[in-house]
Amino acid sequence: MLRALILGDIVGAPGCRAVFSGLGGLISRTRADIVIANGENAAEGRGIRPQDVSALFGAGVQIITSGNHIWQKREILPLLESEDRLLRPENYPAGVAGKGHCVLSVKGVPVAVLNLQGREQLPSIRCPFRVGRESVARLAQQGAVILVDFHAEAPDEKESLAYHLDGRCALVFGTHTHVQTADERILSGGTGFITDIGMTGPAESIIGMSIETGIRRGQTQMPLRLVVEDRAAQVCGILVELDTDRRVATSITRIREASLV
Repeated sequence: MLRALILGDIVGAPGCRAVFSGLGGLISRTRADIVIANGENAAEGRGIRPQDVSALFGAGVQIITSGNHIWQKREILPLLESEDRLLRPENYPAGVAGKGHCVLSVKGVPVAVLNLQGREQLPSIRCPFRVGRESVARLAQQGAVILVDFHAEAPDEKESLAYHLDGRCALVFGTHTHVQTADERILSGGTGFITDIGMTGPAESIIGMSIETGIRRGQTQMPLRLVVEDRAAQVCGILVELDTDRRVATSITRIREASLV
């Protein structure tokens, strides 16, 4: 049995502070064997920089996934090429920087993390269903326990992919919307699923961003620039127990707790 601790989208300085101050204790309490975090919003709410990657790894994160905002900070492109544990969605077209999966040995067990991006209300990149099925098949040949971060907008697209991969991977967890859902479950084939694991960022905010600006955008319909709300954060994510013999999930527990800073 392995325990995977997975943190939802880390948003700006408040989210980073929450990870730096609290991740060590959270790992101890949950007895996590592997820590994964979506970091695409770590830099001012849009993108991630090399120094953010280094700091998150230093705090205890072992694999960083991402999504459509990974391209916002151009200085990250060289690191996408050189750092295997920093992922961008696998289903971007061939030739773009980086890759969308990695495999780590955890207590002697190969654990694969696959990053995919949805297409509903997002750029029309390669089909996540086809790329996901093909990628999972290749990773399964390595005997890996496979965890999938599906960075997508639409709940129905997330659920559809989970059922499409049911029995082929251990877990499909949704990211991107920054709102934790209460639908965690184990599908009939043994694949764990939750629509969205939530956000690690300012608790009192509009999905991590300024409350005042969010209200003004709604009132005026103007494309006002969003900035991260600099308030105390909350840590959201999941703890998943994995049966390494059957390569399935046996339990999912939602995590949502206030940060100390």
